[in-house]
Amino acid sequence: MIGIGIIGLGTVGVGTYKILTEHNSLLKERIGLDLNVVRIADIDLKRNRGIRIDRSILTNNAYEVIEDKNVDIVVELMGGITPAYEYIASAIKNKKRIVTANKALLAERGDEIFGLAEKERCEIGFEASVCGGIPVIRAIRDGLVGNRINYILGILNGTSNYILTEMTEKGVDFGNALKDAQQLGFAEQDPTLDIEGIDAAHKLSILVRLAFNCPIKMSDMVTSGISKIAAIDIGFAKEFGYKIKLLARAKEENGLIDARVEPAMIPVGHLMSNVNGVYNAVYVVGDRIGPNLYYGKGAGSDPTGSSVVSDIVDMALRIKEKRLKTMIPKQTKKGLKIRKGEDISVPYYMRVTAQDSPGVLSKISGILSEYNISISAVIQKGREEKGYVPIVMLTHEAIEKNLKAAKVRIDSLPFIKGESVHIRIEEGPV
Repeated sequence: MIGIGIIGLGTVGVGTYKILTEHNSLLKERIGLDLNVVRIADIDLKRNRGIRIDRSILTNNAYEVIEDKNVDIVVELMGGITPAYEYIASAIKNKKRIVTANKALLAERGDEIFGLAEKERCEIGFEASVCGGIPVIRAIRDGLVGNRINYILGILNGTSNYILTEMTEKGVDFGNALKDAQQLGFAEQDPTLDIEGIDAAHKLSILVRLAFNCPIKMSDMVTSGISKIAAIDIGFAKEFGYKIKLLARAKEENGLIDARVEPAMIPVGHLMSNVNGVYNAVYVVGDRIGPNLYYGKGAGSDPTGSSVVSDIVDMALRIKEKRLKTMIPKQTKKGLKIRKGEDISVPYYMRVTAQDSPGVLSKISGILSEYNISISAVIQKGREEKGYVPIVMLTHEAIEKNLKAAKVRIDSLPFIKGESVHIRIEEGPV
């Protein structure tokens, strides 16, 4: 028998417990082992979770799980940084194997956790930390081990993807799409982590660590969200043949890694443009295998619980065989550095609201030219209000810091109304 201890009985904890108990016979048939949940810790032991649990295994003290001699694998599903870090560190020192779905913790304190696990010769499974039920961690770590990964593109947050899908397909504005997502349970009452790109950035940092053997801090990444995306820009994107998605992107080139999470336009012909609703996807390009797409439900009780159980099963088999597997990404990659976001050169979409008078476009294009930015396409609509019209441009590749400098100049012109909008265009490998 393999003893399982669970810390955190929220959505994912319940899903994990249900799979381990309801599929206990199936799992035993497949792996020849009995996986038994022997201890569960949660701060709230009275809440009705719709499942039956033997109350004798419940505790509100996580250390009773960590120090229980019958617990072989500690499963941390409480989320957050503190006290989750302290619990995992203690479990490692108690020679327990660890499974976690905590992407924020791995993103913020991964170096410390993986370093301690390496020192104590401890396994850490974290398949469920990125994209819920999609086995992308295992795919990159094991399935593509013979490849040099040079490009990752992900839709890693279902809440933001649902909102943008609603705005694209129904023409609603951001506020109404967010309210709908909250009513359906796809968005939290405080949706900041999702809509501002923070959740996706946590997940991208884990993928970068795996794919490029390079730890990356949140401060190293360009991170922005979708709260300022307007319906008008989604409409113009359609006219140019693009969709707007919250994209997590990482690319290695000439010894530098560019990692960012931000709204971007992607061609309608790209596979990722058809990832809609609450679904997630990760598009990985390896030098030997070429492009791969991993698609599925990125959150929820059962999908994420499924990934947690897959790590538990892997570890249980190695306990049976009395061996360890290195599931820990290497700490550094010699010579690899993080590229500053503003040095990146990509094409852009740009929208300004200007007076409908002669010479306006030429003055705008003149400023762009001063910063070595050339225009590839322009749309100018009829009058919007009181003599102002939207002027929409696509640029050829431009250095980001040059575009931002040009934007400041353009926004200060007397015939410009409000702040101009710019959105990155992600062409990428198709």
